[in-house]
Order: sequence, then structure tokens, then C-alpha cells
Amino acid sequence: MKGVKSGLWDSLPIVAGYLPIAFAFGVAAVQAGLTPGLAMLISGIVFAGGSQFVLVSLLAAGGTVLTVAPTVLLMNARHLLYGRPIADLLGTGKRSVSPVLLAFGMTDEVFATVVSRMEGIAADDREHWYVGLQLGAYLSWVAGTILGATIGAEVLVRFPALGDGLSFVLPAFFFALLLSMKGRVLCSPTIVGALATAGLLLCIPAAAAIPLGIAAGAIAGCWSRRGK
Repeated sequence: MKGVKSGLWDSLPIVAGYLPIAFAFGVAAVQAGLTPGLAMLISGIVFAGGSQFVLVSLLAAGGTVLTVAPTVLLMNARHLLYGRPIADLLGTGKRSVSPVLLAFGMTDEVFATVVSRMEGIAADDREHWYVGLQLGAYLSWVAGTILGATIGAEVLVRFPALGDGLSFVLPAFFFALLLSMKGRVLCSPTIVGALATAGLLLCIPAAAAIPLGIAAGAIAGCWSRRGK
């Protein structure tokens, strides 16, 4: 329990970022014609910020399951590359939590926090700390979606300027996470990802360039940790 509580505490920066982003998703989903219940279900099952916004946009544009599902899966494919560094940090001991559950809670923000902090966690506490970190992130994402889907429209009517701020929450949150990472952890994935994305934007649409740039950064991060 000590490890879980510590993970929940360390998830607070993620929680602070997820609540407004998930709130914005809940609002966007309802405005796109989805029911509040469906918006909550998407957050509860998919649990992937950027992909959920894309999913809603495609559904609103008339997309079908056959077109939406592959797009969302492709955007989330970068998470496959996160597994090796996380597994290395967790160690090879016996797992008390199902690997499926450990994988489900993986997001970009959780990964960034794990890579920058887990080495400072005692080896025996790492798995439970990781569970606590994921739990805090997941619950805040679902809670933010519920608020956005149920009362978001009323809030924006009362505070119209809030809508402009919500549109910048996601990139601002990623930038804050970037600043929290240091040294070698920051350098290789960030530089490679940024250069790859910038180069790809010159020749292909942003919808494809950004996920590919993210994947390039993740590959660089895995490569930089090889043999460790």
C-alpha cells in the first residue's frame, strides 16, 4: 500500500493536467453529437487523450468503425515501444499485478513520469508505485470527462473565455512534462522526435507526421536505454 500511495501522490501533476483536458474532451464529444454516456465509456475504455479527440472528430465527420478504429490504433501504436523501458525499470521479479492492467494504464504522461522518477523508487515498491501512478491518472481522466460531458456546456456559457484556454491545455501540459525531464532522458527522444516531426510536416499532413514523429522519439528513447 505504501507504494500505491506514493504513486498516487506522484500522479498529482498528471491529475492537474488531465482534469481540464478530459473536461475539454467531454465537452467536445457532446458537441459532436455523442451522448454523455458514450463519452464516458470512450474515456473509460480507450483512455488515450489525443486519440480520443481524433476519434470524436472522425465520428462527427461520418466515419465508420472500419475507418476510425485503424486510425486510433495507429496513433496508439507508439505505446508498444514504451513497454521495454518500463519492463526494464520494473525488473524481472514476480509480478503481483497482471501485465494487462499494467499496460492498460500506460499513457504518454505516465511514461514520462515513470522514466524520470522510477529509478529513485525502491525496487520492491516500483510495481505498486506504478499502479498508484496509473490509478491517479485514470480516475482523474474519467472524472474530467464526466464533468465535461454533463456540465461542460453550461460552464462554457457562463465563462466563454474558458473555451479558448481549454484548446491550449493539451500542448501546454506536454510542454510542462518536457521541462520536468532532465539530462539524458530528455535529450535523445525529444530531439529525435522534434526533428522527425518537423521534417515530416514538410512532406505529409500533420495527422500522419505527428504520430510518426512521436514513434521516432519513442524508438530513440528505447535505443538510448539498450543494454541498461
